Amino acid sequence: MKFAFKLVAAASVVLCAQTAMAQKGETVKIAWIDPLTGLMGPVGSNQLKSFQFFAEKFSQSNPAGVKFEVVGLDNKLSPTESLNALKSAVDQGVRYIAQGNGSSVAGALIDAVSKHNERNPGKEIIFLNYAAVDPDFTNSKCNYWHFRFDADTSMKMEALTTFMADKQDNKKVYLMNQTYSHGQQVAKFAKENLARKRPDVQIVGEDLHPLAQVRDFAPYIAKIKASGADTVITGNWGSDLSLLIKAANESGYDGKFYTYYTGVTGTPTALGTNAAGRVYQVAYAHYNMGGQMDKWMGEFKTKFNDDFYTGSIITIYSILGEAMAKAKSTDPVKVAAVMEGMKFKSFNGEVEMRKTDHQLQQALFMTVWQKADKKFPYSPENTTMTLAPVKTYEPYVASTPTSCQMKRPG
Repeated sequence: MKFAFKLVAAASVVLCAQTAMAQKGETVKIAWIDPLTGLMGPVGSNQLKSFQFFAEKFSQSNPAGVKFEVVGLDNKLSPTESLNALKSAVDQGVRYIAQGNGSSVAGALIDAVSKHNERNPGKEIIFLNYAAVDPDFTNSKCNYWHFRFDADTSMKMEALTTFMADKQDNKKVYLMNQTYSHGQQVAKFAKENLARKRPDVQIVGEDLHPLAQVRDFAPYIAKIKASGADTVITGNWGSDLSLLIKAANESGYDGKFYTYYTGVTGTPTALGTNAAGRVYQVAYAHYNMGGQMDKWMGEFKTKFNDDFYTGSIITIYSILGEAMAKAKSTDPVKVAAVMEGMKFKSFNGEVEMRKTDHQLQQALFMTVWQKADKKFPYSPENTTMTLAPVKTYEPYVASTPTSCQMKRPG
């Protein structure tokens, strides 16, 4: 009996060891759900290439020893198409999804993933949000299975308006944004923050326009000029920002632009050299981060003749590798439990996936559009220009409180 007990115990130890290392060499599929067609297609195409590029990089080296594979699904920037894409991913056995373009899409996916996980224990899915920044997703609509790797709208506006507070040439501000939740939140937090930090600043106009539908922003620029605005704050991205800037340049508008997404596909070309010193961006990364990031960006440009700008992708692979190694599993239930509260070093410094709401806490950078030089050499879209860092805000500066009441499984 003693011999039999020892044999069983030894077998159990071996089995546990095998289970603990079961993820070594395992392929982890990530379904990327974002636009590949329409006006925002170029942005989506860049980000899909970015996910695939770093899947290859992190498959070569990560603490868990897993292989990452990205399944690209075109959602046409539509919540309905996104839900169809999610179903397709589920049918393929995918347990991790990534999305970032459009908070309307992200909201639909958060709800759908939550319902799927409630109805299908043992087949849970984690939603890796790399760019959808509506603050509600980590406040009133927070969900255990949703993790956000971008800084939300309120965090970015906190940093942006802190920077603006010291710029006395900002007297009259125009708010120009897309009509969906993100644009509305940019306008809301801009008003609140400026009223608190710069009560002397006037909001002289405000517009909300349809997402990815406007092809000529000349009428909007005419309104901005007529208002006497010396500054425009905009959360626009993709074609909605590049076409806005293009119209501003063509009309001779010489005011400043404070943006969230200047570095994204199409906008650097639209800016050209005319916008030097007039366009600022707030973000968790920029084109001149240095170190390993510079090497990766150079390699990406050589391979695709395109620019890498979605740094949250690197953070996603970093945290997944670490969490899977600590969980000794690729099971989303075990990985999610490890991911929340994790602190680790990413390309932009020390970061933390705040346990309370699953909002990544990270440094934010203010950059300005200027001529590329020896100190800041990277030139997006071969414009000879760059986004040069002018101010860094540590995570605690831009961090905003949360009202999230997280409901955890079990």
